[in-house]
Amino acid sequence: MKNLFALLLLVAMSAFTFTACSDASKVAENVTEKVEETAKESINVAKDKAAQAVAVVNKTGTGYQVGDKAADFTLKNVDGKMVSLAEMTDAKGFVVTFTCNHCPYSVLYEDRLIDLHNEMAPKGYPVIAINPNDPKVQPEDSFEGMQKRSEEKKFPFVYLFDDNQKVYPLFGATRTPHVFLLDKEMVVQYIGAIDNNAKNPDAVTINYVKDAIMALEAGKNPDPNFTKAIGCSIKKQKI
Repeated sequence: MKNLFALLLLVAMSAFTFTACSDASKVAENVTEKVEETAKESINVAKDKAAQAVAVVNKTGTGYQVGDKAADFTLKNVDGKMVSLAEMTDAKGFVVTFTCNHCPYSVLYEDRLIDLHNEMAPKGYPVIAINPNDPKVQPEDSFEGMQKRSEEKKFPFVYLFDDNQKVYPLFGATRTPHVFLLDKEMVVQYIGAIDNNAKNPDAVTINYVKDAIMALEAGKNPDPNFTKAIGCSIKKQKI
């Protein structure tokens, strides 16, 4: 009798344990599913917010995007003459480059810009260098400093002064140097860096601007058409 009672007790305990484990397993599965659903919702929300942020940036006008048509401008060159892109009727495009005197990255690219202009201007794509910095914030980037630097380096391209800092915000330039390649119709075809190695010209493996120009010459779209500009921040007075 005792053995029978013990056997029944063992069976009952086993059944209870199995039921408890089964219930615990179901609870765990439910919790896992809810965690996964929450994670997916969080990811979707993050993606939506990111997409909204990009849309806001593009809409509010942080500058031209690839495919946008740029407006012409008139700025003073280091020779004292006023220059506009519309006057360059023989040009097939423009390598608009925001640069300056003092930034180490701009200095590193001076010779490369000279070479780029000398090679591409005859093809119809001159370098249009623009100093966007406020000399009150960075005295080295004064107009007189630009004239001196242009003379020292014998720049073969125009070096324009964005005196009231009205042009660079239209383009959305944030660094020096920062390149915007325009075609003949003033449509932005490439934005970003000049090449893929700012510090060492001998280690350059991709010439972004040159490749973009050659793509246009071949009737193709530049690829890539956007890279990250590496350089110093543009200097402006804090309001």
